[in-house]
Amino acid sequence: MPLDIDTALVRRLLDEQFPQLAAMPVRPVETGGHDNRTFRLGDALCVRLPSGAAYAPHVRIEQTWLPFLAPRLPLPVPVPVGRGRPGAGFPYPWSINRWLPGATAAAGTIDDAVRFGRELADFLRALQWIDARGAPAPGDHNFHRGGELRVYDAQTRACLRALRDRVDTVAATAVWEAALTTKWQGPPRWLHGDVAAGNLLVASGCLCGVIDFGQLAAGDPACDTTISWTLLAGAGRDAFRAGLRLDAATWARGRGWALWKALLALQGGGQATAVTARAVAVIDAVIAEHQCG
Repeated sequence: MPLDIDTALVRRLLDEQFPQLAAMPVRPVETGGHDNRTFRLGDALCVRLPSGAAYAPHVRIEQTWLPFLAPRLPLPVPVPVGRGRPGAGFPYPWSINRWLPGATAAAGTIDDAVRFGRELADFLRALQWIDARGAPAPGDHNFHRGGELRVYDAQTRACLRALRDRVDTVAATAVWEAALTTKWQGPPRWLHGDVAAGNLLVASGCLCGVIDFGQLAAGDPACDTTISWTLLAGAGRDAFRAGLRLDAATWARGRGWALWKALLALQGGGQATAVTARAVAVIDAVIAEHQCG
């Protein structure tokens, strides 16, 4: 049965574990996320609660590693200031973080796509080069982000069969198989794991923060390139790719990650929705790029 995660629950948790904050106003964030639910706590803080058991391990990873990573990064990231424990009828750990202002990244909030591509590349390069000794490895807990793309081979091929009347499956299969022929050859690098528009914050047209590090791990950084096709295009995409300085094989795996996610979205999104339209655009983009070499 789904958990009823609302302001009343947040208040009960605060009363029980952080009474010094219990008098502060609590209000839900308009776009509160799927894996986690987020609530503003006053003006400077927020409460972040996992929405299910699959997402509970992410809380511990963020609590452990974000204080280490934050001072080494060129942009603000959420820093936990309170570590909540199960209680008040809520069965998982949870966090109180500093609130980061900004609007969700989108074409309408980004003033200069080239500058944005460079800023995001600079952030990810800084993350990748932080000492990763002791970092969490990819696995079931983070849906294998940074791990072997082949984990999703059967699922991807099943999607291709199901979507044969809506997708150029020959071309899409070529993208997928090219991705599977490559493998990360370097040491594990830090990766965000979910570099999506909803996790990138923009102020005055510029990238101003990165949030939601629940899938944080050290491994193959290819999965962090998917934003190249899900948000960026043209000169912005070119600037992002140039700034990351990753080899062609890593970009091939990145196209594989983007294709996998887009196929799932297309299969599950019905016939005519904004989600399916975006998924089709991503699939077309990765196919076009693969065919151009």
